[in-house]
Amino acid sequence: QVQLVESGGGLVQPGGSLRLSCAASGSTFSIYTMGWYRQAPGKQRELVARISSSEITNYADYVKGRFTISRDNAKNTVYLQMNNLKPEDTAVYYCNTVPPGSHWGQGTQVTVSS
Repeated sequence: QVQLVESGGGLVQPGGSLRLSCAASGSTFSIYTMGWYRQAPGKQRELVARISSSEITNYADYVKGRFTISRDNAKNTVYLQMNNLKPEDTAVYYCNTVPPGSHWGQGTQVTVSS
């Protein structure tokens, strides 16, 4: 079973930045398209960014130009650099494959507030 461990969240003021990390177990990490998802209170989980095995990236329109997804296959890690954060970015952020597997990590809380 793949283990996913997200980290790097926190409380930040509007306009601030955070860098999320997701460490994944397993020897086949590099072949998967990986994604960052988020779930705000009372809302469904949504995919905000993804990166393919060949490092092609895609973003939800509302994070384009502000978020950057990257991966380090040698470390089995995927990152999400988040800049110019807005209050509406407040959510628990998760990583998973795209499409997602059945197992989710604990996520990391991002709160954007003054």
